[in-house]
Amino acid sequence: MPRPFAQVDVFGSGPCSGNPVAVVLEAEDMSAEEMQRFARWTNLAETTFVLPPTRTEADYRVRIFTPVLELPFAGHPTLGTCHAWLEAGGGPGRANEIVQECEAGLIRIRPGTDGFAFEAPPLVRSGPASEGEAAKVAAALEVGMEEMLAVEWVDNGPGWIVAMFESAERVLELEPGRLDFDLGVVGFHPPGSPAAIELRAFAPVNGLAFEDPVTGSLNASVAQWLLGNGRLQAPYVATQGGAIDRAGRIEVTQDGEGAIWVGGRTVTVIGGEVQL
Repeated sequence: MPRPFAQVDVFGSGPCSGNPVAVVLEAEDMSAEEMQRFARWTNLAETTFVLPPTRTEADYRVRIFTPVLELPFAGHPTLGTCHAWLEAGGGPGRANEIVQECEAGLIRIRPGTDGFAFEAPPLVRSGPASEGEAAKVAAALEVGMEEMLAVEWVDNGPGWIVAMFESAERVLELEPGRLDFDLGVVGFHPPGSPAAIELRAFAPVNGLAFEDPVTGSLNASVAQWLLGNGRLQAPYVATQGGAIDRAGRIEVTQDGEGAIWVGGRTVTVIGGEVQL
């Protein structure tokens, strides 16, 4: 059965420089097994499937799959799915805001100059890691405990634990080895730089660290951490992907009510239909 399809580059700063997401529209009669099979076949970090909403407040519902499992929320798939849904003729129920339904709840999305921004969802786990957890992070990154300024749980669904380093340069040098948990790292660019921080995101694949090019959920959770403790002030720009020849650019803002918004560029690279 033919279904509308798009592959969208998200958070890029130029052609094909961000993180791609595959979006299958009109997927309401697909089973979870069929969705997982197609996500495994695309072999992208995430593939999404657009469905009619089950809540009156939402404009559409989305299910998000990695090649091996379903996620309750992910950032770049949220923006890429919204982009593809609108491009395919989706009509939001309110001006200047789209509401996405996913397993994590309702996510507000706003259009920007050349992309979209999502409101950071609440953390489901936060606070400093235990000494044993920090030691596990240090071992995975193959660094000494004294190099890490802090290790914190900042999980908004995927399971993020994040290590903070003094510099973006050190973050880009890291070469993690074996890994069995989702791990983020963050370091600071020099004052006056175009970007405030550099991030990297790693997930376990067959026991080894797979690096995600640009990660909206991690940027959202790190923003809540660093804005909350005063290490950063909004608005700011984060960069990600430099260690793997990407050039991700993430814009973080905070509105008058304190909500944090994570945004970036979205561009359709492949459009058409798939036979599923």
